[in-house]
Amino acid sequence: MPDTAPTNLNPRWLSDLKKRVGYCICFGLSQAQVEEAGNIMREVTNDWRELTAGPEGFLTGPDRRVHVNNVVYNRYAESARVKWLHNFAIHIDPQHNQDWMALATPNSLGLILQSIQTVYKFPLTWPDHISVYHKLRPLPTDPSAFELDVIILSELHQRPAARCAESLLVYNYQQRRKIPMPPFMRDAFETTIKLQEAAMKENSRRVQSLSERVRVLEKESWDREGAKEDMGSGAV
Repeated sequence: MPDTAPTNLNPRWLSDLKKRVGYCICFGLSQAQVEEAGNIMREVTNDWRELTAGPEGFLTGPDRRVHVNNVVYNRYAESARVKWLHNFAIHIDPQHNQDWMALATPNSLGLILQSIQTVYKFPLTWPDHISVYHKLRPLPTDPSAFELDVIILSELHQRPAARCAESLLVYNYQQRRKIPMPPFMRDAFETTIKLQEAAMKENSRRVQSLSERVRVLEKESWDREGAKEDMGSGAV
């Protein structure tokens, strides 16, 4: 399974950025610089999910988040997918609410999981919680199929604990055969893919901006010419 993480973004960039800010504070900053460091830390603390998964195109709004407290990855990737479908029914395309809800059942028109592959990044231990996000890949030529990338984030470590790739088919359980994706579903997916692309650009820009702001702090504190450590007195 290909790893969908951007190759130019260190998986530990968030923890590294926090360490960089911490070192600047310990070295000694002016009051204005302390405020800027606080603003940076506030942003990464509040929006770490968006900043971690968003640059890959995962949509991470509050209505898209799935929290679980069990580390059985595949099971919860599948459970999160059902909630992902429900999100279309409730928030994205409510006029087809019943159609979306039915996709999670084997009664008529539904979905079949063709395959799931998982790459484990590090072991999770209780009492960690995880957030699970799904992202559509570009729709394939097969009108019955679609593929999803899954990212499983550790709330404790604030980085990916596992990644999955899912292949699914639209299936008519009464006729017992795969069928083309209905128009309402394809339209919603195409809109979602555009939103993912926009999220990727925006959150990549935010990550780059945060790194640049921290670099300014570094150049104004320990990495400036003639710098001397004052243990963070905060003196102006």
